[in-house]
Parts: sequence; structure tokens; C-alpha cells
Amino acid sequence: MSKPFLSVIIPAFNEEQRLPGTLEQVFAFLKSQSYPSEILIVENASQDKTFQVAEEFAARFHSDELPVVVLQEHQRGKGVAVKKGMFASSGKYRFMCDADLSMPVTEINRFFPPALKDADIAIASREAPGAVRYNEPAYRHLVGRVFNTLIRVLALPTLNDTQCGFKCFRGDIVEGLFEDMTITGWSFDVEILYLAQQRGYRIQEVPIPWYFNPDSHISVVKDSTRMALDIFKIRLADRQNRK
Repeated sequence: MSKPFLSVIIPAFNEEQRLPGTLEQVFAFLKSQSYPSEILIVENASQDKTFQVAEEFAARFHSDELPVVVLQEHQRGKGVAVKKGMFASSGKYRFMCDADLSMPVTEINRFFPPALKDADIAIASREAPGAVRYNEPAYRHLVGRVFNTLIRVLALPTLNDTQCGFKCFRGDIVEGLFEDMTITGWSFDVEILYLAQQRGYRIQEVPIPWYFNPDSHISVVKDSTRMALDIFKIRLADRQNRK
């Protein structure tokens, strides 16, 4: 197989139930595309059969035309898992995809050329004009807006939604960004986007249809508090580096 045009990286923590359906949809979609691609599943310190499920899928569907690679990251943290997948992938474009697949897989092609031009990083947005949210409880939307306001004030003033779990990076900028990442948990993408902004990379928001999943692993109170503290750490680290 030639070097893939697209790498799809799926971090997976305790996803034995949702992962099979997600992998089937992603695989079928990529199989139907004209460009070469690969799928990387990064099992992340799960306490269920996520790794076994991923291995079984790879054994059934892996091929030279569409490789399916399963990795393990024993340190818990979505940021660590995504970083491992980014470094192990080789695509010209590298797409981070949440295992709940709350965005239709058919939207993926909107994140890179020819649909999207002149972007170094494309991020899915539930808030950009044209985006639609489905079935999201009002309290979840409110908490998300409060958190994003904090992000905009302290770190990323031009972005409406940094926390949607679908992001695409040009492959040639991945190493330089992710090797400087220090946040290992849910807030890692705020740090990555902040580093990208500081380095002058072009970040484009892509409005998407987004479907709320009630089985989300995010704890609204605990994770929001932790992510708020992480934002202050990002700014403090940046200030210290500037001295």
C-alpha cells in the first residue's frame, strides 16, 4: 500500500459496546473512498474488553488496501491515547474520531481538500453557523457554553467549539505539536489548538450535525472543573516560556 492520504485515529476507553458499530461504519466509509487510508484504534487503559473487540475487528478486516491497526496505551488519558495514535499514523491528513461517532462518518471528507482548502487544522464545531445539535439536554449545552467562554477569554478567542471530538491535522505538523503537549486528559485539545495558534497555523471550524449520546464518559461537574484548571495551567506554562 502507498502512504495513506488519511489516517483515522480512534481513542477507546471502555468502549466494548459502542466500538464494533463505530468501526463498521468507519471501515465501510473509508472502503468506499478513492483515496488510500488506514484506521488506528488506541485502547486506553480500559477495564472491559475494548482491546479484545478491537483486535477481533482488525483480524477480520485488516488488509494491505485498508490497514486496521490496534495499539494499547496503558497510561489513562484521552490526550495520551490520541498522541500515541498520531505518532503511529502516517497519513497526509490525520483525523481524530471519537468512538461514540456522534458526528455522521460521511462528514469526514469536509475536513480536508478538496472540500476544505488552506487549513492546517480543521475542527468539528457544534456552534459555528450551520451546525445542528440533536437531543442534547439543555444543562449540557449550558455547561459547554460556560466552559467555552472560559476558553475564549483565556486561550482561544476566535474558536466557538474546541471540545468536539473530531479534528483533522495536516500530517507534517503533528509531530511538532504533539511532542510539546503536556495535558494528558480531556483538555489536551485546548492545549494543542493553543500551541497551533501561537505558531501561526490556520485553524478552521467545520459546522457539523451532532447527536448527543447519553452514554458519554464525561462527568459534567468533575471533568469541567478539571478542564478549567488545565486551561489555567496552559496559560501559566505559556507565560513561563515567554520569560
